[in-house]
Amino acid sequence: MDIVKSIEHEQLKNKIPVLNIGDTVRVHVKIKEGNRERIQVFEGIIIKKQGGGLNETFTVRRISYGVGVEKTFLVHSPLVEKVEVVRVGKARRAKLYYLRDRVGKAAKTKEKIGARIETKEISLKEDLAEEPVVPETPAEEVAAVETAEVAKEVAAAPEEAPAVETTEVVKQEVVDTVKEETVETVKEDPKKEENK
Repeated sequence: MDIVKSIEHEQLKNKIPVLNIGDTVRVHVKIKEGNRERIQVFEGIIIKKQGGGLNETFTVRRISYGVGVEKTFLVHSPLVEKVEVVRVGKARRAKLYYLRDRVGKAAKTKEKIGARIETKEISLKEDLAEEPVVPETPAEEVAAVETAEVAKEVAAAPEEAPAVETTEVVKQEVVDTVKEETVETVKEDPKKEENK
C-alpha cells in the first residue's frame, strides 16, 4: 500500500453518516474557546457534496438574520461530532446553488412525503478480530496444548508452586518428548524404504 494512502486510512472515521443533497441537517461541531471546549449546532440544507476519501466535504447553507451563511465541513474531521438528519428533501441536481438567489420559504427544498427521518451510517472500517496463531511444527502444537492444559490446572489449584516454573518445566518435557518422537519417526522411515 502507498504510504500516503496508509496514513490517510488511519485518519478515516469508522462510521460516517449518509448525507444526501437537499436534506436539512444539524451538524454538531466542537469549538474551542480558550481552554474550554463546547459543541455548537449548525442547522441548514446540504447544497453540495464533493471530494472523496479523507477529503470528502459537504456544504450546509442556512439563512441567519436575513443573511445567507454557508459552512463547509469535512466528513472525516474529528471536530464534526455528529450529523443529524432533520428533513429529507427532494433534489434533482447535484448542486443546489439556485437556493442562493432565493429568499424566505422559496429558499427551502420540497420535503419527500412519507420519507423516514433516519440518521444512517456507513461503516468504513470493520473491527478486525484477532486470528489465532497457527503453529508451524507439531512440536509447537503439542507445546501450546500442554501449556494451555497446565494453565487450567494451575488456575484450578492455586496452592501449588508458582505457574511460571511449572509451565517452563512442562514446556521442556513436551519439547523433549516431541524430539524423541520425531527421532523415532525418522528412524522408521528408512526401514520402510528398505522394505520397498
